[in-house]
Amino acid sequence: MNDWIAIGALALVGVLIPFGMMTVSYLLRPTVPETSKRATYESGEIPTGGTRIRFNIQYYMVALLFVVFDIETVLLFPWAVAYQDALAADIPLVRALGPMLLFVAILLVGLAWAWRTGAVQWARTPRQLETDRP
Repeated sequence: MNDWIAIGALALVGVLIPFGMMTVSYLLRPTVPETSKRATYESGEIPTGGTRIRFNIQYYMVALLFVVFDIETVLLFPWAVAYQDALAADIPLVRALGPMLLFVAILLVGLAWAWRTGAVQWARTPRQLETDRP
């Protein structure tokens, strides 16, 4: 059997199963048309005000920094295993340690930039701002 046929069959199954499940759920679900289902909140509460609210960009920045440094941690563990193997194989220290030091240096530059721009400082409340003023 050709390898591409197996890959194509797997791709076909991967596409057909979700579409099949959506079709079955569409056919079996109860349909009760109500105008309250089109409301912003379906809980029965009458919404007050607009549905658009402004989020502080700080949440996004903290999440982005978390993802970046989480990926760094994920990449450090396999590198440590490969580093041990490299030391056992008598590979020069600069060749084994250099790429990871460059990677960590780039991340440290990014952390310094985030710190300088205030991305790692949490937003201050108006009360905190008043106490900081002389």
